[in-house]
Amino acid sequence: MKTLRVAAAVLNQTPLDWAGNLSRIREAIEQARAAEVGILCLPELCIPGYGCDDAYQSPGVQQTSIELLEELLPATQGLAVSFGLPVVHRKALFNAVATVVDGELLGLVAKRNLAGDGLYYEPRWFKPWPVGALDTVALGARRVPIGDLIFEVDGVAFGYEICEEAWVAQRPGAVLAERGADLVLNPSASHFAFGKQEIRRRFVLEGARAFGVGYVFANHLGNASGRMIFDGGAMIADSTGLLAEGPRFSFRDVQLTTAVLDIDDLRMRQVRVASFAPEVEVRQGARVRVDGLRLPSAPPVAALVRDPVDPCADPDPCLESREEEFTRATSLALFDYMRKSVSRGAVVSLSGGADSAAVACLTSLALRLAAGELGLDGMRAKLAALGLPEGDLDAIVHALLLCVYQATRNSSDTTREAARAVAEGAGAEFLVLDVDALVEGYVERVEEAIGRPLTWERDDLALQNVQARVRSPGVWMLANLRGALLLSTSNRSEAAVGYATMDGDTSGGLSPIAGIDKAFLRRWLRWLEVEGPVGHGPIPQLAAVNALAPTAELRPSEAEQTDEGDLMPYDLLDAVERAAIGAKKTPIEVFQLMRPTFPAIAPQQLALWVERFFRLWSRNQWKRERYAPSFHVDDENLDPKTWCRFPILSGGFEREIQELRDHVEGLETSER
Repeated sequence: MKTLRVAAAVLNQTPLDWAGNLSRIREAIEQARAAEVGILCLPELCIPGYGCDDAYQSPGVQQTSIELLEELLPATQGLAVSFGLPVVHRKALFNAVATVVDGELLGLVAKRNLAGDGLYYEPRWFKPWPVGALDTVALGARRVPIGDLIFEVDGVAFGYEICEEAWVAQRPGAVLAERGADLVLNPSASHFAFGKQEIRRRFVLEGARAFGVGYVFANHLGNASGRMIFDGGAMIADSTGLLAEGPRFSFRDVQLTTAVLDIDDLRMRQVRVASFAPEVEVRQGARVRVDGLRLPSAPPVAALVRDPVDPCADPDPCLESREEEFTRATSLALFDYMRKSVSRGAVVSLSGGADSAAVACLTSLALRLAAGELGLDGMRAKLAALGLPEGDLDAIVHALLLCVYQATRNSSDTTREAARAVAEGAGAEFLVLDVDALVEGYVERVEEAIGRPLTWERDDLALQNVQARVRSPGVWMLANLRGALLLSTSNRSEAAVGYATMDGDTSGGLSPIAGIDKAFLRRWLRWLEVEGPVGHGPIPQLAAVNALAPTAELRPSEAEQTDEGDLMPYDLLDAVERAAIGAKKTPIEVFQLMRPTFPAIAPQQLALWVERFFRLWSRNQWKRERYAPSFHVDDENLDPKTWCRFPILSGGFEREIQELRDHVEGLETSER
């Protein structure tokens, strides 16, 4: 019986952090050696980090990646390890995986299917490797094979599907299986999105079953470069099912997931498949063998009580709760952003509303969940560069999170006390600034300059916006005094229609909730009030915020201003956004889709709201271009820098809106 322990590592790498990336790779290798692993799969582009963007095309980045690979060779004594790095060959740059066995570089496999949609821009930097091509490439002082290779070590054959290659119809794994591969390694950089782990599970399980191989999936972890969140979740499977699955959203730098594979059993299961047609004639040079190395032996599989992981009984709470998944992903992203940017905490302009409450609570949870996993000393070690104060966790949260309520004459005692309650529940320091005199100072000076008084009837928008903008300098000043990160509080629903004041509530260096819609945020806050994340519990002080109707509170109180009164119901707004922007439907098509979904809304009113959305969307692209970086949490993002392109200047859907008006007028005529 031939058995082998394999491992997949998830790493919290940072683009171009050469010393840190090297250290974390070494730690993964040492953990694998201690676990008597024979073959270790590391994530895609793990040496320079995933997310270097145009820096991949720097000769210095390529050269340094090769130099670090050379440094890592001696660390691989006695085992096989995959390393991801960019490689130049014949005037083209390739996203490659280097296979190193027992200190020797055997060869490179370059990615054939590049990720070029959504968040990914790999075709901007890399070229796809031609299917079936083989060549040699100079790497340092040696020449090694590059191409569609299979590697054989101690009688075990393995090849690669690199990230995107597992998501395409013609998977390289099928060819690897025909050529006799026992294992398929998948070094990935697969970003987090709601529900995505289930999709990954399916391609891992289907790859193992259909190809008759052991399948090893490794991934990145944490906030690597600012916007993308990597959730880890390494997996190992064979044709019997999922054998091991690593944790997601860990605050640790390295997580190793291992399993023992019965190589003989893998082969015999494939022998019994009548439709399997092996490739008998192997192309010259397509297989690289290592002679003389014996990989570490593993215990017999039967002795391991080796029941495949049951996905239905998975203890990961995120698989059952979108609220839990959002909490874990965004908290990890905030924690990493804070420490990697060396920001001494965060400042939030707390209005007493849902959005700023969500940002404050997420910041608190980032610190508390990190301490829950790492321990207080472990969290202190990761945040050492921030200069944490002495004391317990509550003292650290209080020192790193400042919430500021900024009042004008239009602010109410209700929102002030709601803000105070949220700050208390989050454990933040809380300040109140009265900025009404500043607002009036600007109003008086403008009135004097233009020679007339400003009135709400004539100057509504300007009078609203000056209040939001006046709040920005003070909160920026507090952030500067602390060396802290100012977090802006605008959400995706507001971004879609421009319901935000530039240089007001959009002020900040990071916009943590700009990728999530308002309807979900309100649902998440209710969940956080009564339930909360596993291991932490609820924040009951959110009751004060959850009881209020969302309002900008910029008009006089007698106006009874609400967000939905200014715009439309948020559930409708979010549904229209998904249809118009996500599905690229025209105004009349959106109207037709919304009618059965919102039957209580009169057709004329529904048409007005659909028209309002399209006009506001096209008018406010410039605002979305100016938003601070936001986290990607689903595949409905509006970030024009990474996901959703739209012209700043456009025709504004005039023809399409007129078609909608004509359609509704026809409906009115037919109903008379």
